[in-house]
Amino acid sequence: MKGINFNYRLIQNASCLACLSFLAFTASANAEVKATDPSLTSATKVSVQPDASINSKDSSVVVQATTEVVTPSSSVMRRDLAVPTVNSQTAQTTNVSQLLPQVTTLSKEGDGSRSAGKMAQVTSVSQLSDVKPTDWAFTALQSLVERYGCIAGYPDRTYRGQRAMTRYEFAAGLNACLDKINEIISAGLADKVSKEDLAALQKLQEEFAAELATLRGRVDALEAKTATLEAQQFSTTTKLGGLVFFNLTGASGGNNVKFETGARVGGVPVVGTATKPNLTFSGLAWLTLKTSFTGSDILTTQLAMGNGTSPYNAYNGFPTTFTFFNSTGVPFTDQTAGINSNQVVLRELSYQFPVFEKASLVVGARVNFYKYFDNNRFTLFLNGTSSFNSIDSTLLTNAKRGAGVVFMTPLGQNFDFKIGYLAEDNEFLPGPRSASDPNQGLFGGNNALTAEIGFKPSDNFTLRLLYSRTNLQALFGQVGGVGATPSLPGLADDGVTGAGLSNGQSDVFVANFDWLVTKGFGLFGRYGISSTNLNKTTGGSAGSVTTQAFQFGLAFPDLFKDGALGTLSLVMPYNFTGGRNLLVAGAGDGGVQYDLEAAYSLPITKNITLVPAAYLILNPNNFSSNPSVFVGNLRMQFSF
Repeated sequence: MKGINFNYRLIQNASCLACLSFLAFTASANAEVKATDPSLTSATKVSVQPDASINSKDSSVVVQATTEVVTPSSSVMRRDLAVPTVNSQTAQTTNVSQLLPQVTTLSKEGDGSRSAGKMAQVTSVSQLSDVKPTDWAFTALQSLVERYGCIAGYPDRTYRGQRAMTRYEFAAGLNACLDKINEIISAGLADKVSKEDLAALQKLQEEFAAELATLRGRVDALEAKTATLEAQQFSTTTKLGGLVFFNLTGASGGNNVKFETGARVGGVPVVGTATKPNLTFSGLAWLTLKTSFTGSDILTTQLAMGNGTSPYNAYNGFPTTFTFFNSTGVPFTDQTAGINSNQVVLRELSYQFPVFEKASLVVGARVNFYKYFDNNRFTLFLNGTSSFNSIDSTLLTNAKRGAGVVFMTPLGQNFDFKIGYLAEDNEFLPGPRSASDPNQGLFGGNNALTAEIGFKPSDNFTLRLLYSRTNLQALFGQVGGVGATPSLPGLADDGVTGAGLSNGQSDVFVANFDWLVTKGFGLFGRYGISSTNLNKTTGGSAGSVTTQAFQFGLAFPDLFKDGALGTLSLVMPYNFTGGRNLLVAGAGDGGVQYDLEAAYSLPITKNITLVPAAYLILNPNNFSSNPSVFVGNLRMQFSF
């Protein structure tokens, strides 16, 4: 590479603003340059450092340097170089070997700031917080900023004058100033540029011709690549993302796990017995299209397909009953995407856009309830707790996905508020669903009006309070079941016939918190209670069922590895404290079920995560006489 031949007479002349300015642009000149020395027979690197005591009004510059001599055999040896001090009145020789530690320190500081962020244009030198009028290059910087506008600062409004720079970086700054001066001349304002500055620029342009050509070549190449990408990309407004899950799952509880079938004989619920399931291996895939038309809105279209029927569902009574299907003991990603295995479904179709100053509105034919309500930093299924019963409240919601609207807005610094109405459009239930069924529509079938207020006094703690008013439509004279209407997780009838109900209404209250106590330890939990009134087909009320649920857990962020998360969770998914006589399935023999879960999310790469999890189910299906069941799950997760 061609070396820099500093014109010391130009530097000596304080009236030459451009030369002084470009020395300022080199940011204390801790720049790596190449010099030509008649006494050297090989390439020499020079580190140039102006004396800190010199200010912008001083006509002298002390040049300090060290060299790296690169021999043909590529071995490197270091020696001290004595460089004359340039002054209009005196001359002296300075040996700079004593200053090597200082130069090294500054170089390290410069390297650390290279990735600090994108530069931001400034219009006044006063906008640069770390540049002071007493700095030696203040006047030069002021001229470059205010006369030519070709100096940029960092996003935090600093200039960082002590950082190191390469010849290419110097050339980039030079190119910016050349462009600005060309603009001034093209605008007929050539008299605004002094002859001295033009002469200095011409010398610098000649000196850095190779670097300028290289930079411009790179820009041309990038522009060509950008044009090719724009011509060949999938869409200018849409991005495609995906999640793929592999699940290896087993459950061990023997052949004597009892469940209620959902029928009555002589007014008494019929009890069945499950057989031990086999080990399964399944897959689930979500493909998501995110489209933005304005930059502040987003249209979400998500397709899903899966083939998992998790082993514990056998202990839940499947396929005899669907009362607790895909709840207890089932990893969230070990599922089908719809009623049938390997069936492609439209999982989400919604549009979010800003309203007012800070609020936003979500509307859609298939809005995902759990995306907006009852969130918790430690129970997100992607890296936190992993089962259906542990990732959300077991009492929310009858409209897992549905047609409707969600409104979200912050309330001051520490609060936020959300409210939404969704008419159920559950992909796991047969036939036309409530929202798209003209016999039920937006207000006649299963639906939920939900409000949430969040309190976040700090980044480490959040408390959420939710209320949901839900309508439950009867199916074959029965109301409830986790898969259809979680606000009544058991299956209810009139208490006599095994049917006889037309609908029901639930009031659900849920409290939810997460607390990062220290960097490596957190707490989380939920408590919920619901009261469901049941209406007979013959008119009048059959009575009500009261259900409560809670969760408490421990979290261990960055456990053994940055980005990992370990969780321990205890869940009481559904304890029926009132109206047991109305349950044809779910009440068991009066026992209370508990789910103990341990999960560990281990990132292997940026896009691959391994998640082992284990569940211990005590008193399954609320039968105290049932044996405990152990579930093991190993999930491989891919994101792109």
